[in-house]
Order: sequence, then structure tokens, then C-alpha cells
Amino acid sequence: MDALLFKLLRAEIKRQQLTLDLIPSENIVSPEVLKILGSPLTNKYSEGYPWKRYYPGNKFYDEIEELAKARALKAFGLKDGEWAVNVQPYSGSPANQAIYFALAKPGDVLMGLSLSNGGHLTHGHKVNFSGLVYRAVHYGLHPENGRIDYDTLEAAARREKPKIIVSGATAYPRIIDFKRIGTIAKEVGAYHVADISHIAGLIAGGVHPSPFLHADVVMTTMHKTLRGPRGAVIFSRKRQATGDKGQGVTISEAIDRAVFPGLQGGPHNNVTAAIAWTFEEVKTPRFKKYARQIVKNAGVLADALNKFGFKLVSGGTDNHLMLVDARNKGISGSEAEALLESAGIIANRNTVSGDATPFRPSGVRMGTPSVTSRGMKEKEMVLVAEFIHRLIDDRESSRAVRREVEKLCRKFPLPYR
Repeated sequence: MDALLFKLLRAEIKRQQLTLDLIPSENIVSPEVLKILGSPLTNKYSEGYPWKRYYPGNKFYDEIEELAKARALKAFGLKDGEWAVNVQPYSGSPANQAIYFALAKPGDVLMGLSLSNGGHLTHGHKVNFSGLVYRAVHYGLHPENGRIDYDTLEAAARREKPKIIVSGATAYPRIIDFKRIGTIAKEVGAYHVADISHIAGLIAGGVHPSPFLHADVVMTTMHKTLRGPRGAVIFSRKRQATGDKGQGVTISEAIDRAVFPGLQGGPHNNVTAAIAWTFEEVKTPRFKKYARQIVKNAGVLADALNKFGFKLVSGGTDNHLMLVDARNKGISGSEAEALLESAGIIANRNTVSGDATPFRPSGVRMGTPSVTSRGMKEKEMVLVAEFIHRLIDDRESSRAVRREVEKLCRKFPLPYR
């Protein structure tokens, strides 16, 4: 036994047990997912796609991958004749890279929500491959209401003629108008790529509008509101691709080629199996109840923070997260993050509109997927807001607040030790 490594492992499990995880991109996987991830499925190479592998001995892996694909389509009510799904991407960033690689060429215009307004690095940020390989044009938020400025988005799309318009975000607390973005994309001849990594569980649970009627490609990671393993899936329409990348193939065929052999080798079979399990779980009444509770909890937490005078971007939330602009509290996002962590509350610093650099952010991003997985409800969200108020406004001892945080966490233990 590696005593040092297992000591660190036990320490991390204890940290998770005794802290409140408000990071909206994190969640708690089930014991079943952990069992699958730690299974001997990890032993095998499976380069290629089902029934067309480059290694022998893949009969059962082929069946597992086909099962994951079928369940993924069913989870979002998609027809096999219209949509294909690739369950092999290792994570969200490589999945987006594969999509762009399949549909655009270097120098083409890529349009997405800017990082400082809630977008993701892979939506065209200047230091990311998406901003280095493609000519990034960003849209942002309306300065008066903190919501996506669709009129400005439309004007920019007409002017710049992007090859791809990305919808979706990593720190945007409101419902996204996928229909409007899809209409704009169609009008200017662009592909509409919906990155629903944060909200996929809410969509599958019926508490957020779906992009599938309005998008050409939909990508999601599995570990956020879907509560699955670290991995990603790409849904794509089975229609002819256009432009230089078309070459007589469908969008889905182009994406399959981009994933393998374009960007990666063999898939992680244990992750594929855990994806199959997750999409079966998503269809249950229990999961749909969970998705509804995430949104309820986020709304209550946002309202309680508002009552304590915290300024929220857009004034609140429609989904699983909220973004606190801490400038009116006289504290930076980094300072707030450290103060909260000292009391066992884990929330991450985040840029807000107007920040000059991501290295000095003014915001704190908070969400409710993980605490909802632990069984916490509205009453506990009010309590969490009070903890935050006592720390940031009253500057109460973090040691005293931490004792109460740990007491609350012990009432809602993780499903494993």
C-alpha cells in the first residue's frame, strides 16, 4: 500500500465531506459511477468506432459504446435518423476543438460569448486554441440588464459572417435563447454549435429550454448538472456539411473523423460505460426531481444574497448558478474566494463585465448542483447565504462560521467514505 498517497486520498474525501461545494461546474458522482470508473474496463484499447476497431477483443466494448449512444439520444428525445452522437471525447475542450476542426478552417470567424461576460475559454478567448487558430468575434451582455445582447449579436453576425456561432456559457445565470441564436446563424450561413456543458442536466430534466430544435451541433460534458463521469459527448445532425469542410460528408461524419483519428486515439472505455449509466439515470423521475431542486435552490440562494445587499449579475438566476459582483462590498473576487474557503465554503473567483483582466476578477461564481446532490433544499440555501453574509459583511471569525458549516455538512453526508 502507498501509505502517503492513501493518506492524501482520505484527506481529500474528508475535505469534500466537511465543505460546501458551491462551484457550479462540480458535482458528486454516484457510487455506481465510481465503481464503473474503477473497473477493469480501463484495461483495453479500443481505437476506432464500434465494429470497426483497430484492435481485437472489443466485442463487449462495442456493445457498451452503442448502448451509451442510444441512451444519450433517448435522454434528450432525439431521433436516430436525424441525430448522431459521439461519446468518445475525453472532455469538453477537446470536444469543442473537434467540432471546430470538423466544420471550419484556420482563419474562419468563430463567434461566442466573451470570457469576461460568462463565456468559456474555448469560445474564442485569445490565449486559447479557439482564439489563436480562428478569428474570434465576441458578443456580450447588455450593460443595463446583464443579459445577452441579442441585437448586438445579430448585428455582429451580419457584419462578420462567422462560420460558427457558439451558444452556451460557463458563468451566465439566465435562460439562453437558442431559437434566436439559431435563427441568426441560419440567416448568415453559420453553424450553430450549442455548448450546454453547464445546463445539460437541467435540459434533460425539463427545467431549461432545449437547443436541439435550433442547433446543428450540441456538445456537453458529463460531470456538471448531469452528475456523471469526466468526459464529453457531441450530438450532431445527420445532414450534409457545407463549405470547404463538406467534402460530401454529413456533419456527424465530419465530427467523427475529427475526434478519431483527427485528435485522439482510443477512447476511455470505463468512462464510456459510466456515460451509459448516467444517461439511463437521467431518464428517471428521481433525476428530474433533482434537476427541479437545483433550480429551486439556486433561486432561493440568489434571493437571500440579494436581501443581504449582494449585487448579482442580471439581478438573479434562472438556472443552477449566480455570479456575485463583489465590488459594492469593497472586496475583490480573489479575496472573497479565500475568505469563503477559510470557512469551508468553496466558490470560485470569476470575471464580471468591466474587469480589465481575469487575473484580478471582481466576481464570485456560485451554484447549487453539488449541495443539491447532498440533499440540501431551500432552508439550507438561506442558511448558506447567512454564512456568506456573516463572513463578508460582518467579518465574523471564519473559525466560528466553519464550525457551523461542518455541522451542516455532517447532516448531509456524501454517499461514500
